[in-house]
Amino acid sequence: MSLPIANETLLALQNVTINLGKRTFGPFTLSITAGERVAILGPSGAGKSTLLKLLARELTPATGQAIFCQRNLKEWSLIDLSRRRAILPQSHEVAFGLPVELVIGLGRVARAYDPDIKKIVQQAAALACAGHLLERRFDTLSGGEKARVQMARVFAQLWDVENGLLLVDEPLAALDPGLQFSLMDAIYMFAAQRGHAILAILHDINQALQGFERLIFIKNGIMTGDYASQQMTIPLLEALYDVSLISAVSESGEVIVAPSKIQASA
Repeated sequence: MSLPIANETLLALQNVTINLGKRTFGPFTLSITAGERVAILGPSGAGKSTLLKLLARELTPATGQAIFCQRNLKEWSLIDLSRRRAILPQSHEVAFGLPVELVIGLGRVARAYDPDIKKIVQQAAALACAGHLLERRFDTLSGGEKARVQMARVFAQLWDVENGLLLVDEPLAALDPGLQFSLMDAIYMFAAQRGHAILAILHDINQALQGFERLIFIKNGIMTGDYASQQMTIPLLEALYDVSLISAVSESGEVIVAPSKIQASA
């Protein structure tokens, strides 16, 4: 595959607001280029998932414009959009006890002719550490196994696409630490090889700092910052979460951040 076009704007929000009942979220103004890795951080209820639902086209802007691949997001048909944008939700359940192969293959439903689907399903499952689950039924799996299968579905969806967009909501919440590292590496490699951008809602500050180039802050329904991860400071994170933090540097030079009970109670 060819490399992504440098500085190609994949997604742009221009003064977008979202109305939910009596509450308004936004305005959101940001742009994401092909191949970027962007994390959305903020406390619970801040509006992170609301923004993701807008980008998934589950919600429509009250004001402003959402532009995807040079076209207004609302002008995309759902079939065409599914060929360029994949969503990994926080919930991994499906309604029926489907075979794992079928759940992964659902990522390919927008294609009327798909002669390589069997091979792509197998390769996507292997990349998501779910190859050993292909003979299983989805409703017999553990939470972590279901997360791996849903990740394989997303891989299958954008397997043969360039410069797409991955929207993920807490992708590794149900997984043990060892598998978290291997699967995040798989996501990074998968996206980098194809020029896909990743926009991820994360609650793990360390995961955001170590794996993402940009951090978008949302608090009280408002976008409060858009920072390069190298610019991040403890005071900025403390202000976002209203909590005291401590940090340490690992032997490999990674900054590790954790809440501080002592400081918070002082």
